[in-house]
Parts: sequence; C-alpha cells; structure tokens
Amino acid sequence: MAEILALVEARLRSAFGEPVARAAVTFLGTDRIEVLRFAEGDLVRYATLGMSAHPMTDPTAVVADPLRGPRAELVLTVRGGLAPTDGLLRPLAVLAASPQVEGLVVAPGASLDVGEPLWEGAPFSSVLVAEPGGLVEDLELDDPMDPVLFFPLLPMTPNEAAWKRVHGAAALQERWLARGTDLRDPLRTAVALD
Repeated sequence: MAEILALVEARLRSAFGEPVARAAVTFLGTDRIEVLRFAEGDLVRYATLGMSAHPMTDPTAVVADPLRGPRAELVLTVRGGLAPTDGLLRPLAVLAASPQVEGLVVAPGASLDVGEPLWEGAPFSSVLVAEPGGLVEDLELDDPMDPVLFFPLLPMTPNEAAWKRVHGAAALQERWLARGTDLRDPLRTAVALD
C-alpha cells in the first residue's frame, strides 16, 4: 500500500509540481486519505492520495480481491483567489473514502454528492466524475493490479445534477461545452438547462 501511494504521489508531482499544502483525514474504519493542493498560475488543483491504496470492490461481490479491481484518485481544479476553496479538503476526502466506506466503485459519468456545499458559500454540493487521462496520465502497476486512474471532478449545481440524472452525463457535458461554461470558476451559476 505505501509503495503504491508513493508512486501515486510521484505521478501527481510530475504532473503538477510540488504541493503547496497537504491535509490528512481519517474516518472511522478506513485508511488515511490525504488531499494535496497544487498551485499553477491562477489555478488551484486538489488531488486525493490514499483512495488508490486498495482496489474498489463491487458491493455485491462475495469476497473482495485485495489485488484486482479498479483503483483511482480524484482531482478537482478551480480558479484561485475567488472563493474559500480550501474548504474542499474534507469533502474531497469524504468522496475518496466512499469506496472503503460505502463499497462504491467510482467511474466516469458518476455523480458524487457530499450533501453540503463543497466549500463555504459554494453553489455546488456534488461533482461529475469525468474521463481520466487528460490531466494526469494513468499509473500502471505490476500485474495483476489494475492501473491507478486520476478522475477529474467537475462541480455541479443541484439543478445540473438533477438534469444529469434525467439526461445523462454526456448530455450535461455537451451543454456545458455548447454554452462555454468555465467549469473551473468557483462562483459560476448553473448552465441554462432549457
């Protein structure tokens, strides 16, 4: 586990540079989850470290395989200095712990909801899990382990999350793209959903 996390942190550092801050959260009955903060120009990136220590397991599986199964970490990017986004640390750790706590398998197109604003005053309480491979390259591990995927998270307003449940993740992403939505703006309003 420690070896995997060292490789994951090295991959994050190669993609984003040295972290400017880190925080750790431990939930009862789970391993420690860290959230690293990286600064790049006017962007602030928050990345989890610890979710990939164990493979995500289908909650219906009779026995959890300790080696095989999808592994992932989460990355959320916002424009810095516009909102108190450091409040993201705990919600991101909660989302990263959800595979251990709830038996959730995180995959592209999924919605993850923390049930409260992602940071103080945020218009978002949920995120859309986007396709991996864009920001951080997948991290291959020794056989028989699956690679670690780095999922970008896209904050959603409650209206966007409800619309996505009806129309699907691809339709919401197309709507964002068509309207030129800046998904990194921590103060943005919901995209027009008419």
